[in-house]
Amino acid sequence: MKIRKWFTKKEKKHVPNGPYEAMIKRPLDLVISGLALILLAPVMVVVALAVKIKLGSPIIFSQARPGLDGKVFRIFKFRTMKEERDCNGRMLPDEVRLTPFGKFLRATSLDELPELVNIIKGDMSLVGPRPLLPTYLPYYSEEENHRHDVLPGLTGYAQVHGRNTLSWDDKLKMDIKYVEHITFIGDLMIVLKTVLKVLAREGISSGTSVTMESFIDYAKNRGNSINQRDCSGIHD
Repeated sequence: MKIRKWFTKKEKKHVPNGPYEAMIKRPLDLVISGLALILLAPVMVVVALAVKIKLGSPIIFSQARPGLDGKVFRIFKFRTMKEERDCNGRMLPDEVRLTPFGKFLRATSLDELPELVNIIKGDMSLVGPRPLLPTYLPYYSEEENHRHDVLPGLTGYAQVHGRNTLSWDDKLKMDIKYVEHITFIGDLMIVLKTVLKVLAREGISSGTSVTMESFIDYAKNRGNSINQRDCSGIHD
């Protein structure tokens, strides 16, 4: 799937919030993610073998996600769901396909470890707004589009303040708040809080879904129709 950059002209261009964001954040991402890949390699091998045994192939789940400036990349995760379909060939709901083993991977965030490769490739950062789905792009407001002014993150400000239990409105506001206030201390605190959240296994589900409700349904309910934008540049 190819998605042309169709964002409406932004009111302002993102300006790095100091030398940390401008010169230090990316090199630090490379060093930390590289070391993490080396140190966590045995864990990733064990998880990969467990996925192979429990769920079969493929071991890695790959999906298109919008990154910096809305440019689409392939995100990598360990697979957590079975490829089960109904009699018409349609994929069964997530809550049916998600196994207890898959729930464990998500609760411990072990499924996210392959995203370290995305960080090294330059698709992602350690900290930033989480990459969502390309199908959400036409539904963002002008302000919400600014969440793509920076690289998406392995973790983020919204993830340590409620994760999937947040409303879409709160989640997107937190993303914008982060984009406008990136600092070393802020990123450090987010990473430390992420570790505590993972250990506590908080915010995995929204209460009505195994992950988070669709943003499209939320956007339609608030009257932000896809027809309000020129989406002619989006095609399969």
